[in-house]
Amino acid sequence: MQPQAPVFVARGLTKVYGSGDSRVVALKDVDLDIRQGEFIVLLGPSGSGKSTLLNILGGLDAPTSGTARWRDHELTGASDEQLTTYRREHVGFVFQFYNLIPSLTVEENVRLVAQIASNPMTPAEALELVGLSHRAGHFPSQLSGGEQQRVAVARAIVKRPDILLCDEPTGALDVDTGRLVLAAIAKVNAELNTTTAVITHNSAIAGMAHRVLRLSGGRIVKEEPNPRRIRAEDVTW
Repeated sequence: MQPQAPVFVARGLTKVYGSGDSRVVALKDVDLDIRQGEFIVLLGPSGSGKSTLLNILGGLDAPTSGTARWRDHELTGASDEQLTTYRREHVGFVFQFYNLIPSLTVEENVRLVAQIASNPMTPAEALELVGLSHRAGHFPSQLSGGEQQRVAVARAIVKRPDILLCDEPTGALDVDTGRLVLAAIAKVNAELNTTTAVITHNSAIAGMAHRVLRLSGGRIVKEEPNPRRIRAEDVTW
């Protein structure tokens, strides 16, 4: 991957929840640059700050102090309306639990997001990217866990997001189905040049990344470039 200017720039990000005896410092003075098209894996134990950092980058949360910017969007201090627009137009989210609407078909679940996007691909195109065209007319209850998660990926990418943020996307899956989900995420990153960040407890997934960020105690304690990336099919755990 050719070096590019950062699209995410964060400086001194700190996030504190509560006060007094219940005060919890989730992030401590984090500096971070992420480049266009980069595939980042964030590793660390529970409570290390991974999800808090991802939520700030995705406009779901605001830091207590510090600054965060995506291109010309100042995320720090943005209004709720501005953050909602940022998320709708630029960010796709994939979480551990699929949150599909059970009464809608696969195609209809994906179409829901396409309808609120300004320049979406078709649901068929999104489902083709994740290898589920043949499941378009099925309901979530008729799918395996891995298939449901790939539908969640299709739903996240149908609006052509600039950023794909994934929080434990394989956490509820076995190895074989987890690989299929990771392959779908990697394909989106490669073919659409979507800046991608994946949170995981699973260090084996780090081999897929351009760069690995290790968090502990609310800080990035190590950054590791990955000169020899592996395919999703070769990830084992």
